[in-house]
Amino acid sequence: MTKNDFISVGLMSGTSLDGLDIAICKIDKQDISNTQILHAETIKYDIQMQNRLKNAHFLSGFDLLELHNLYGVYLGQEALKFIKKHNIKADIISSHGHTVFHQPEKGITLQIGNGANIAAESGITTVFDFRSLDVALKGHGAPLVPIGDKLLFPEYKYCINLGGFANISVKNDDSIIAYDICPANIALNYFCRKHNYEYDKENVLSNGGSVNNTLLNKLNNLTYYSLSAPKSLGREWFESKFLNITDKYDIPINNMLTTIYEHTGYMIGQCITDTNSNVLITGGGAYNKKLTDCIKKNTRSEIVIPDDTIIDFKEALIFALLGYLRVIKETNTIKSVTGAITDSCGGSIVRM
Repeated sequence: MTKNDFISVGLMSGTSLDGLDIAICKIDKQDISNTQILHAETIKYDIQMQNRLKNAHFLSGFDLLELHNLYGVYLGQEALKFIKKHNIKADIISSHGHTVFHQPEKGITLQIGNGANIAAESGITTVFDFRSLDVALKGHGAPLVPIGDKLLFPEYKYCINLGGFANISVKNDDSIIAYDICPANIALNYFCRKHNYEYDKENVLSNGGSVNNTLLNKLNNLTYYSLSAPKSLGREWFESKFLNITDKYDIPINNMLTTIYEHTGYMIGQCITDTNSNVLITGGGAYNKKLTDCIKKNTRSEIVIPDDTIIDFKEALIFALLGYLRVIKETNTIKSVTGAITDSCGGSIVRM
């Protein structure tokens, strides 16, 4: 390490509840584009933690606050174990938290995992609660990843993450817009779990399926898709709008999944309008051949799937960067992306 190196530990928990992504990142203070992931790992949630997070939105105010603190303790302990394992001295921990509520149109967003508990358990300065300031500034508080797409992956016009929801960053000259496209893993996994699968492993459950065109047409015409960016999706929309349609169709699981694959691929293809640009695909869905084939079928641009570390930990990497930008008081949230009245430097800091 040199005096120009800043070590930020990014923590990310997504809507798919796969586990906690931890990435120890080295940021070059002289050239941010040289940021590297030194070590990264996904810590699988045990069934108790998974169920607590999955059902957090049903809790009373008191019980939710208790989980907010308990999950913060968990994050701090896991981060510290990982840092000690690799014998690294970290400057900060930068935590996304786990989203429980996201209704920016009502001025509401909540990511649990109390940063005070993370800092107390780890002994390391912690940055957290990245979305609240942007929402207070009349933005969507999401997506936050585009600043990283701009600074760390400038060679791609389109950056798509296939997580619980598919989201995209689109760069035009010096400007950038970004938004959530449609459900991805949150929808696929929802139906897989009804058949005791965590996900469509090796596309076994969707094998031999055919598209239900009536259902596909209804999904493709959901009102959200006609809205202009900035816009964002959350669990509440998925349950009230998406499932309100799919739950009316009693069709075989392979047909349901195949229809959702086709829907996701089509909606993503509608967002890739430049046929001469590279498209970077990351997130857990990048490993799903049926999903990526549907995307390729719906666009003439070149789809680039990077190495496993970037696929799995790009979001944790970018949250490590967001925390660093907060510490040095540089913009980490872009108004053209979120719809806020101004760019901002979001995140709460607990200093140790």
